[in-house]
Amino acid sequence: MERVVEPGRMTMRDSTSPSATALPVASPPETRVIEWDLARPGKSVRALNQWLHHDAPRDAAGSCIRVLNPNGQHHIAAGLNAPLEVEIAGHAGYFVAGMNQLANVTVAGNVGWSVAENMMSGTVRVKGCASECAGASGHGGLLVIEGDASSRCGISLKGLDIVVGGSVGHMSAFMAQAGTLTVCGDAEHGLGDSLYEAVLYVRGTIHGLGTDAREEPLTSADVEKLASLLGRAGFNYDPKSFKRIGSARTLYHWHIDSSHAY
Repeated sequence: MERVVEPGRMTMRDSTSPSATALPVASPPETRVIEWDLARPGKSVRALNQWLHHDAPRDAAGSCIRVLNPNGQHHIAAGLNAPLEVEIAGHAGYFVAGMNQLANVTVAGNVGWSVAENMMSGTVRVKGCASECAGASGHGGLLVIEGDASSRCGISLKGLDIVVGGSVGHMSAFMAQAGTLTVCGDAEHGLGDSLYEAVLYVRGTIHGLGTDAREEPLTSADVEKLASLLGRAGFNYDPKSFKRIGSARTLYHWHIDSSHAY
């Protein structure tokens, strides 16, 4: 059962249909949903983000915030720093949930460039596909992309865990320093170019590794970690079906024999 309200309006409505027959069973917990319609006057992305930053941590505690009519607009739910539950009901543009801390953000559609860029903690889930640079420079938390991710997914990764249900484009995990990128589909050329200490897992075909990236044995610790990541992401794949990609560490210091790779 949902109870739907809107910031600044006290009118509430039950979003469930009445039952034809009342049964003697316990009622499910009521979920309070706060709707923000970006198509309404005065309900811009700027106003939404200002409310999410300042008033929502108090006014929306324990509630679900549902953003209506996103229509590809940029910067929705960027810079959150509170344990909020945010649902974006449609496609969104650039930098959705960027710099996220503590919040759980779900996008019921596709997203543009740099979703969850510089993310610190919490969870961001994209139910569609993501454009370039998803999770760029992410420090922590979990980013789940249920569809495909375009090029440079996880570029300059710094500790974020990314799980992609589909495939990733070229140069993904370029200069990834820490964290993991798990790809349930295929990976295009240049995967893990100039990789540092991040670890990549790919279930499908790898069309080409980048400089200093190499396939390594999948250990029992990797299988355990993959099982946890896939479980949190909601994907039912055998962890043992993935390949592990790590750094050969030949670019850590300049050497004349490797000069062609710099």
